[in-house]
Amino acid sequence: MESMIISTKDLSFNDIIHYQDVGIIKNQVNFIVGSSGTGKSTLLRLFNGTYSPSQGNVFYEGQDLNEIDTIELRKEILLISQSLYLFDLSIRDNFIQFYEYRGLDAPSEQEMRRFLDLCCIPFPLEQDCTTMSGGERQRIYIAIFLSFHPKVLMMDEPTSALDKENSQNVIHNVLSYCKENNITVIIVSHDPNITEQFAEHVITIKRRESQ
Repeated sequence: MESMIISTKDLSFNDIIHYQDVGIIKNQVNFIVGSSGTGKSTLLRLFNGTYSPSQGNVFYEGQDLNEIDTIELRKEILLISQSLYLFDLSIRDNFIQFYEYRGLDAPSEQEMRRFLDLCCIPFPLEQDCTTMSGGERQRIYIAIFLSFHPKVLMMDEPTSALDKENSQNVIHNVLSYCKENNITVIIVSHDPNITEQFAEHVITIKRRESQ
């Protein structure tokens, strides 16, 4: 029987968005799809405790999020949002800054290179991130977050700034790494081709009226 790592019950946000009960299958690639305005991006933030529900519950590994330290939770459930942020520094220094923020030692340059290669970033570590395109910056951001090796990796429109070829290559590489390392993946995407190609479990979020 498939194990749920995240599940919801009677979930609402701001008494405006009302969700059907959903379950995220552990160690699988879960896609969340649905029309605009159904609260897909909001749902990701409810999953990791960034937002709090106005009603209902979110459960992580069977435990109610109300009983979990959300700061610690967000170390295990990482969200790569559409609004990415990089420091105005080199690729190397961005890795170092993100790790310092978490109180961790930065990975070796070999490890940095490994994750950059997964995300199709051919630039040297000393390259200044301010000189890069939106798609290149997005891929560096993904590489840094992937290197933290979370239990759950959530990606909100991860191919929004990428061309078709890079979209295919980056998603393939990231998902292959996650499968090999037992990382559960949750992706919000409007790209039906990406969903059809890579999804193992699809959740369709539908607009629900207030009860």
